[in-house]
Amino acid sequence: MTVSWKAFKDSWFLYRFLRDPVAMGCALVLFFLCAVALLAPVAAPHDVYDAINIDVLDARTPPAWTAEGSSNFLLGTDQQGRDLLSAMIYGMRTSLIIGLGATMLQCLIGVVLGLTAGYAGGKTDAFLMRMADVQLSFSTLMVAIIISVLVDVLLGRHSLALREQMAVPILVLVIGLAEWPQVARTVRASVLAEKRKEYVEAARVIGLSPLRIMFRHILPNTLSPVLVIATVQVAGAIMSEAALSFLGLGMPVTRPSLGSLIKTGFEYIFSGAWWITAFPGVLLVVLILVINLLGDWLRDFLNPKLYKKG
Repeated sequence: MTVSWKAFKDSWFLYRFLRDPVAMGCALVLFFLCAVALLAPVAAPHDVYDAINIDVLDARTPPAWTAEGSSNFLLGTDQQGRDLLSAMIYGMRTSLIIGLGATMLQCLIGVVLGLTAGYAGGKTDAFLMRMADVQLSFSTLMVAIIISVLVDVLLGRHSLALREQMAVPILVLVIGLAEWPQVARTVRASVLAEKRKEYVEAARVIGLSPLRIMFRHILPNTLSPVLVIATVQVAGAIMSEAALSFLGLGMPVTRPSLGSLIKTGFEYIFSGAWWITAFPGVLLVVLILVINLLGDWLRDFLNPKLYKKG
């Protein structure tokens, strides 16, 4: 472990990272936001899932610095009387869970199918890539509608409580199934270049199985583009959750996410309660921005034409 830590401290990655103020700033902001979201029960002033902390009479209370504000609610309250700052912290945790879960599902499906298509070639490659083309013809919204209808049929429209409990897994499934072709195509392109190299031919000559060659030898050499696209896909998945929640196909009102907070607040924005939409919207923009900027830096770092030692 000591050797690994020393190797990391002396690595070219850390050297470039510490000398890029934008990357360092974005990493610090992202670390802070993730830490606050992870520690939501401790960091949030109020527990938004505890009915004792919610009073309808406090609904749409302005931020604390305004004339009608209350010192108990720094950023005001939403239409249910929940502390908006607490709802944003809990909602950010939900959005991050959905974003990371959906990206992991996308990468799992995309890596397996991309490896198989690139290594097998022929009819297998053609079939899997045409399947990816068909998938790309469906938007995330269309996939969400189809799966929502299937869930309604399986659970029944009267099982609202069960549907609310399954909202996060459903969104992870929806976004993961909608976006995997991008990962699959990226992996396939890398595999097509790698499988012609000498180490793959040597592995075939000594009699290694195709699965072993794909996952033990080719896959590690294709992870760089997957890492870059996964970073960007996390931001995309969070945006997809926000869009689906805004359209009423995502998180329910009782379980806050950044998208559901923006949606519910949008209904009151013209009545003067601008803060319900504005503050979650700003937080969503900041979260997406720092993730995308880190993804851009990582893409540039892994591009040998841009970053060269010496």
